[in-house]
Amino acid sequence: MRRGRESLWVIVLAALLLRLVVAAFVYPRMLDPGTDYWPFGWETGRIARSLASGQGFANPLFHQTGPTAWMAPAFPGLLAGLFRVLGIYTKASALGILVLNSLFSALTCIPVFYLARISFGGAVAAPAAWVWAVFPYAVDLAADRVWETCLSALLLTTLLLLTLHLARRNDGKLWLAYGALWGIAALTNPALLSVFPFLLAWACYRLHRENVTWVKPCALCVALVFAIVSPWIGRNYAVFRRWIPLRDNFWLEMWVGNNGDTSDWFTIQAHPTGSDQELRQYEQLGELAYMQQKRADTIAYIRSHPGSFVFTSFRRIIFTWTGFWSFNRRYLAENRFDLPNIGFCTSLTVLMLLGLREAFRQSPVLAMPFAMVLVFYPLIYYLTHAALFYRHPIDPLIVVLAVVGWRNCFGSRTILQAV
Repeated sequence: MRRGRESLWVIVLAALLLRLVVAAFVYPRMLDPGTDYWPFGWETGRIARSLASGQGFANPLFHQTGPTAWMAPAFPGLLAGLFRVLGIYTKASALGILVLNSLFSALTCIPVFYLARISFGGAVAAPAAWVWAVFPYAVDLAADRVWETCLSALLLTTLLLLTLHLARRNDGKLWLAYGALWGIAALTNPALLSVFPFLLAWACYRLHRENVTWVKPCALCVALVFAIVSPWIGRNYAVFRRWIPLRDNFWLEMWVGNNGDTSDWFTIQAHPTGSDQELRQYEQLGELAYMQQKRADTIAYIRSHPGSFVFTSFRRIIFTWTGFWSFNRRYLAENRFDLPNIGFCTSLTVLMLLGLREAFRQSPVLAMPFAMVLVFYPLIYYLTHAALFYRHPIDPLIVVLAVVGWRNCFGSRTILQAV
């Protein structure tokens, strides 16, 4: 076991070094004053700049538009802290946030290792961690994208690992850590909450089957999550005089994916960051009224084109798991790496499904948490608009299952360790 832990830290260090090397080559593109540093975090960067400048959680786009609930607060707040220490849109702050992203991504090797070991045995643990260390999506997103994606992947993988531990022992401190981490996850990426009730219910069911008291710690866990997110909810109500649980841009994201233009997976012309008309409308109406207008536009389109909505949602499912959106020449010219990515992504999905099948074959109870995350987390993106980096929080689970699938096809069969 000691040797396994030592090798794990070697894997983490290798993963971190790889990401930092890539970041050293690509970070200059974030520092283009001609774009007013827009690639430096996009909306995240703008909100962080506003925070660091003393203007509050506001101004998510190109001009001063006032308070916003466009994003959850954790990652913009983290970036704002770096801005205050290292300067706004400076080389030092660019390298600082990419180092943090790389660290989050490299540290994900740890829950990947233990998740694989607890679920599928020691023979899978180190290979899964090594695959994550060199996983192309993980390296690219850590070294070249200022967003909450890498932190979300670390949080969700850790939370799944804690779920498995909770099903084995009813520990009060573990329940508190579980609730606190879910609260942090909600303030980082609210989409992570889509799997919270299912994982919580699974853990409680397992404890119930073992005749272990679960009602009180479960209630305490839920209360702790609410206690952590409630200040942000209170801030939104105080600022906007309206109930906004975590963020308010759902209907804009629905409109971007459901407006009749399917030439790309993201219709930039339907978004204020890519359309002068949309930007003017956002600035004239204000954020809440603009989001209500997008709600009306989206509902009107879906009601008049229900077949198109269903078909486009199906295309988003295919895109999420294969990387395929279109073979149109113009689309492929703008997305030069799509063809090799389709092969890689599809192969990964096939291996993942083989691994999940093997997990269900040997222990349906153990396989269920993996399946719940894979099924429920992407649902919101099937309805709005999909992107492979939106899927990244569940990529560590995909990697673990893909390693199981690979071993099952080309190596020794996996022996699951029952939870």
